Amino acid sequence: MGKKLTAEQIAQYERDGFVCPVDAFSTERTRLWREQLESFERAQDQKMTRGHNFKPHLLFPWVDEIVHAPEVLDAVEDLIGPDIRLFHLTVWPKDAGSGAYVSWHQDATYFALDPICHVTAWVALSDAPVEAGCMEVVPGSHKLGQLRHAEMQDPENLLSRGQELAVDVDRTRTAFMPVKAGQFSLHHTHLVHNSRPNRSTDRRIGLGISYIPTHARCTAPSRVTAMLVRGQDKYGHFDDERRPQAEAGAEERAYHTEAVARFRNMNAALSTKG
Repeated sequence: MGKKLTAEQIAQYERDGFVCPVDAFSTERTRLWREQLESFERAQDQKMTRGHNFKPHLLFPWVDEIVHAPEVLDAVEDLIGPDIRLFHLTVWPKDAGSGAYVSWHQDATYFALDPICHVTAWVALSDAPVEAGCMEVVPGSHKLGQLRHAEMQDPENLLSRGQELAVDVDRTRTAFMPVKAGQFSLHHTHLVHNSRPNRSTDRRIGLGISYIPTHARCTAPSRVTAMLVRGQDKYGHFDDERRPQAEAGAEERAYHTEAVARFRNMNAALSTKG
């Protein structure tokens, strides 16, 4: 028995590469977070979708609250230990009836982390049933290791580089990971997964939070940033990230721009090398 997860859930993660669902936040608390996100979108006249959905924890105190929440971190600690950094965060919104989707892929493809031990917590800000395009996974595929991916140009694909699995993986037995607002799922960075278009009547919104143990490092030649969210870091593999003090203030925006640029440069260099 862990801090948050049961022995059965921990065993499922090791066997299948995912756990879903995990209860975390109240409906009211989650609704307020969604309202803050969508209020910012309206003010900016820009939705937080592909190209604008990276590292919002550097801009918004309410996202900072989520990534530091013990309701999530206790479960992550059960899987990767007590010393934890947030390596990356992506907002995953799909409008009702839109064609937006996520192709079959592995999260680790352009992260260059060593060892391969990061876990993604997918926190739902709205209900994400099967018809809304929740995650679909290939159980046990995390044991296949890193697989080859190709890039494609499709504006409906929410992945930043349109990365798609380029090798055959048996997808005759997949599992869906529906979650309700306030719940989250956990999945291994090598788990093969996708998500289909949203055919429900409500917008689907989730935060994909990539957590790593502090001993993990990025093997890219240039240093990137990551936020220490629990425990201690005795290794110094990353430059520390600044926690936001104001809602998308001038300092927050400047720091966010720099951190995203550093991540994108690292990501692009790895893509070119691969």
